Amino acid sequence: MGGGARELCGYLAALAGWVSALAAAVLPQWRQSSYAGDAIITAVGLHEGLWMSCAAQSTGQVQCRLHDSLLSLDVHIQTSRALMVISLLLGFFGIIVSVVGMKCTKVGEEDPVTKSRIAVAGGVLFILSGLCSLAAVSLYATQVTYEFFRESAVPINARYEFGSALFVGWGAAGLSMLGGSLLCCSCPAKERRAQQYHRQSQPSTSREYV
Repeated sequence: MGGGARELCGYLAALAGWVSALAAAVLPQWRQSSYAGDAIITAVGLHEGLWMSCAAQSTGQVQCRLHDSLLSLDVHIQTSRALMVISLLLGFFGIIVSVVGMKCTKVGEEDPVTKSRIAVAGGVLFILSGLCSLAAVSLYATQVTYEFFRESAVPINARYEFGSALFVGWGAAGLSMLGGSLLCCSCPAKERRAQQYHRQSQPSTSREYV
């Protein structure tokens, strides 16, 4: 795979990861009611996310309510919120920087060495974005698992388990880190050596003509 094709594949993968991270941050299904156990309650399904909690009736009606107070939320929710916001910001800047540094674009610098360095910087931003998403989702999933097995007095069908947004977040983190790694493969070392060789050969050629 050529350098330009590798950069394009990495950019598309990282972009898909950023869009998935945005969807995961907005979705309220970070944890949902557990349907395990013998007496399954299906009348009302509860979902909770970083920004709101929802109740889905068996008739199809869904009611959602935003979290009222930031300071009253649990620490793991506040931390996951902050990590997801940082992840989205890093990914947004990575999108802009990568467009400037990719070989298939005519934006910004025309020097191939400089563009490669910019592409690597964009890849690093995507990798950091993926790590932040991975940390946020894993922290929330760890808390859900801890509460599920800790609350022995609560019926198992009244507890919470993993929601679909967690799996979207894990996929987003993987795509972002994969795309960032492909962009970081745009190492400018060969191009730099070729440019230095070209500069060194120019004076000797001119002296021969003199």
